[in-house]
Amino acid sequence: MILPEVRDPRLVTVRRGGTLSDEDHRLLALWAADCAEHVLPLFEDENPSDPRPREALEAARAWARGDLRMTEARARGGHAMGAARPLRGAARWAAYAAGQAACVPHVPEHDLGAAAYAVKAVRAVGVDGPAAGRAERDWQRDRLPERVRVLVLEDQARRSAICWSAFDD
Repeated sequence: MILPEVRDPRLVTVRRGGTLSDEDHRLLALWAADCAEHVLPLFEDENPSDPRPREALEAARAWARGDLRMTEARARGGHAMGAARPLRGAARWAAYAAGQAACVPHVPEHDLGAAAYAVKAVRAVGVDGPAAGRAERDWQRDRLPERVRVLVLEDQARRSAICWSAFDD
């Protein structure tokens, strides 16, 4: 579970009664896609013939450009998560990260799902798991767009416990 019971209105779009602008929503989608793409080789090395997670990332970016409808991006996110289900370990979590990134157009809070699953993927590799997870989290934070940086960092602090403590120090 990566979504909170009580939603932060700053992560709900204006048209749904929150305060998140379309521009910031697009930035969250692009950041989530970057987080997921960073660990995508963990999936593709095991499953080179399955394009669904990469297609999900392409969908997230296409939505952010205005070239794809939210419903299509969300559907591709579901297909990426379908690719994850039969797997175990790092490959599974990397595919889930891609699926979450493609669902950001539907629910902006899925941005942390993409980031948390990416952290979980590198932890699962088994080489220095906790330190690798912190390094991944720091890599992600270094790429946060300035416009949404404070929002995401506050959200990470608020939701880390339901995101497998991916954002803890």
